[in-house]
Amino acid sequence: MILAEDVLLLLTDDVTGKPVVDTTRLDLALAGAVLLDLATAGRVDVSGPGEPVKPGRVVVRDPRPTGDGVLDEGLRRIAAKGPRKPASVVPELAKKLRPELLARLVERGVLRLQEGKVLGIFPTSAWPAVDPAYEDGLRRGLHDVLVVGRTPTPSEAALVSMLQAVDQVPRVLGDVGVPKRELRHRAKAVAQGGFADSAVKGAVEAVNAAVMAGVMAATVAATSAAGS
Repeated sequence: MILAEDVLLLLTDDVTGKPVVDTTRLDLALAGAVLLDLATAGRVDVSGPGEPVKPGRVVVRDPRPTGDGVLDEGLRRIAAKGPRKPASVVPELAKKLRPELLARLVERGVLRLQEGKVLGIFPTSAWPAVDPAYEDGLRRGLHDVLVVGRTPTPSEAALVSMLQAVDQVPRVLGDVGVPKRELRHRAKAVAQGGFADSAVKGAVEAVNAAVMAGVMAATVAATSAAGS
């Protein structure tokens, strides 16, 4: 599984097969996860001072394929567009990403496609869980890290950072006897300190900021539309 698949599983209701967050947040989190996977694999990075491009741009460091179709497509898009700010890269990576990830999870037998119609006219689709074992393992790992206090693995730290960026850590963990505010505080600490590599840490911070900025922009736009 890649990070984006982990995020998608945790943010999809096992019974209804529907997202537990609005699709804007979900798609931004999935795209951010792809970017983080590429950063932790050493394929991309965020430029710093003294480079031929402006600081704070996503740049390709290693163009070799990763062996995963979703990540390789993301790497191709980043290379094709050239160095850009993370806030511009994330929406580009989000295009057609969720359907691709859902299809992969269905093919693996983790989710199943459930189609129907509303009022007998409007088609609907849902992806309820078939085998929750893998997702249950993810939740146990997050519980150990954020409730028990175990040191996170790099993949767990990346997962926490993406869930924290869209403010879904309390929802994913459920009632664990820790106040939501404290869970958010712990998740933020993991997101900021869960990576030993300084370059990866910088990329995580940039991606989180881009995702949160995207969520904020979408929220403001929705609020303005509702009030007009």
